[in-house]
Amino acid sequence: MDEAGRRHPLVAGRYRLLEELGRGGMGVVWLALDEVLDREVAAKEVRAPEHLSDDDVRVLYARLKQEARAAARVSHPNVITVHDVVEQEGRPWIVMELVRGESLDHVLRQEGPLQAKEAARVGALVLQALRAAHAVGVLHRDVKPANVLLEAGGRVVLTDFGIALVEGAGTLTRTGDLIGSAEYLAPERAMGRRPGIPSDLWSLGALLYVAVEGVSPFRRGDPLSTLRAVVDEAPAPPRRAGPLAPLLEGLLRKDPEARMGSAEAERLLEAVASGRVTEAPGYVRTTVDRPARPPAPDPTPTYVPYVPPPAPSQPVAPAAYGAPYPAPAAPARRMAARIVAAVVTLLLVAGGTIALFALRGGGSGGGQSPGGGSVSAPQQVSSDDQGATDTAEPTPTPTPTYENPTPTPQGTCNGGWVTSC
Repeated sequence: MDEAGRRHPLVAGRYRLLEELGRGGMGVVWLALDEVLDREVAAKEVRAPEHLSDDDVRVLYARLKQEARAAARVSHPNVITVHDVVEQEGRPWIVMELVRGESLDHVLRQEGPLQAKEAARVGALVLQALRAAHAVGVLHRDVKPANVLLEAGGRVVLTDFGIALVEGAGTLTRTGDLIGSAEYLAPERAMGRRPGIPSDLWSLGALLYVAVEGVSPFRRGDPLSTLRAVVDEAPAPPRRAGPLAPLLEGLLRKDPEARMGSAEAERLLEAVASGRVTEAPGYVRTTVDRPARPPAPDPTPTYVPYVPPPAPSQPVAPAAYGAPYPAPAAPARRMAARIVAAVVTLLLVAGGTIALFALRGGGSGGGQSPGGGSVSAPQQVSSDDQGATDTAEPTPTPTPTYENPTPTPQGTCNGGWVTSC
């Protein structure tokens, strides 16, 4: 093998190792080139702890390959894509997509805790990845900030499926191997019980606690004290979690049966991430509830005493259905004025007629015989006077002429009735 081959070995005849990206207690992650597809990938070399026997190592490698294959079944944008599982010199290698970003653990160390809204966004995407894995029967078993990658465009990627089982076994058998991982183990896992979906949810709760508070709720001076705190001690009440406080309390319940479920946790995370929930009164509303306004009190009725209207002087015909209300009757004084006017008019007409007949009767004396008395014939009435008399009822009788003759004056003044001038 030449110098280039020693510096950049080829794994499984296909993946050329270019440089080391990171190292941990369980192995090394390499930047590699897939020479078949000509693309960069991440190749993880899994190394068993030195204290394990040969039989334990073989079982460990078999489980890792099975877990890696199970993780490859998960297809989700927030789950690391596993391209291949190969074996080199008796050790398994896991080939994954290359994610260009920083781990959440690195971001927290460099920049400090996240705001509740940003932590909720990251947590919601991690939970979506977990639910996609759980749907195909895969448990992550090692949810922690170091296994969450953040890309510059906002993508959140959950990595390292299947490795937690090994780290859990190492934590339980050898003190000091997994500092930084024991604090994310669920109590049932720390006690050696079979893990399940609630175990991943507990780890997510511990991750979010660290993301907003900046400290681990269970980390103690050594791994055994940390595991004891995980099993027996309650986490300190969060001070910076804000609306995430009820969520943390629900995910970090010791009893997996009483732990908050995936669906409710996702609703709460999305509510905080979207800004619909900004405070934590002890109950996180998954929707914006507008408090209902109390109904307005009924207005107090005002009672007005009934006053009957004055009786009309003349009967009023009933109004037709649907017609507007009738106008009030005219006052009595208006009716009296009308009656008086009618009476005066009749009197004037009657008086004028009588006066007219009186004047015409006096002018007809020259037609009588001076010596004899007779009754004069009825005088003809002009058409104008007839119209006037038609209006008077009854028609007045003409004034009669009595038989006593009017004395003839002995002497007159200029033919008049005056005897002396």
